[in-house]
Amino acid sequence: MTTALTAPTKVIYPFSDGKRMAENTKQFRWIMLIVIGLQAALRELADVFIAADLLWYPLEGEPGINTAPDVMVAFGRPRGDRLCYKQWEEGGVAPQIVFEILSPSNTYREMADKFAFYDDHGVEEYYVHDPDRNVLEVYVRGRATLVRQRFKGVFTSPRLDIRFDVTGPELAIFHPDGRRFLLPEDQEAERLRAEAERRRVGTLVGKLLAGTASPEEIDELRRSQPGS
Repeated sequence: MTTALTAPTKVIYPFSDGKRMAENTKQFRWIMLIVIGLQAALRELADVFIAADLLWYPLEGEPGINTAPDVMVAFGRPRGDRLCYKQWEEGGVAPQIVFEILSPSNTYREMADKFAFYDDHGVEEYYVHDPDRNVLEVYVRGRATLVRQRFKGVFTSPRLDIRFDVTGPELAIFHPDGRRFLLPEDQEAERLRAEAERRRVGTLVGKLLAGTASPEEIDELRRSQPGS
């Protein structure tokens, strides 16, 4: 009598959940803004992994337990390409920071499930932004769980040291040095504006030294000086 041996079933971890990265251009723009801004803010660190809409599997052998954050940041993990984020292959490191950008189809149940997932699996900072209402919810891990942070318009990330400001018509995010997160096209526009301003100031300084500056131009030059 012989016993047939069966090969162990291979566990499949899908690379996609079948959902779109973003439901509309506004949600996509915010995801890209945050990713590009974080890449710039953390560019000097070799051991930080940043991804958008990447499936995160926290437990080996449990492919049904997963989620794909709009943006996630994992400190202590190398940069590079991945098909998905398998936590047991990443030294057991869970992404410490997660962002979700709300779209009209998001339900209360869906967002509650996301919160529970991030709370259960070790996220340290969780940001939920509703661009339609200009609302930012912030959760920071306390002794054991994620705790809602109450703030008046401005909040600074404990881990990233970047600043979130919802006092204006839309959320503004700032680097530690005060520069605003911008998309590439906005960065170019800002560069051109700054270059034009430098040229204008140079022209005014030249006229001032030549004694040909008008009172209005002298006042404009004075206003252009830092701290004026």
